[in-house]
Amino acid sequence: MILKDELKVCLRSKRSLSQRLCETETNMLAIISRYQEELNLATTHEQKVADEYARVYAEKEARGRVIDSLHQKATMWMDRFALTLNGSQELPRLLARAKAMADTYSAPEEIHRLLSYCQHMIDLMTHIIRNR
Repeated sequence: MILKDELKVCLRSKRSLSQRLCETETNMLAIISRYQEELNLATTHEQKVADEYARVYAEKEARGRVIDSLHQKATMWMDRFALTLNGSQELPRLLARAKAMADTYSAPEEIHRLLSYCQHMIDLMTHIIRNR
């Protein structure tokens, strides 16, 4: 009889431990699942940040190329301007295109000042040529 009672106690203990193990396993799986979701969210956020960084960097590079192009063209126009004292219409046409590009690509203030200076010099040369 004592062994039978001990067997019953052992069976109850075994069931209790089995239930607790099952609950623990369920809790652990829930914790793992929650951390996996957090990891997925962090990975998604990291990818978004990386994509945003790449986009901003690409825009910065593109803007730099446009600014360099505008600077080269402005330098070319200044050189042409220095050589053009005959009232040619090519220079004002090129300057108008440069202004349009500068407005389209949001060029820095220095480029706009340079283009304004070019316009001033063209106007000055036109005035000089007309009053000869």
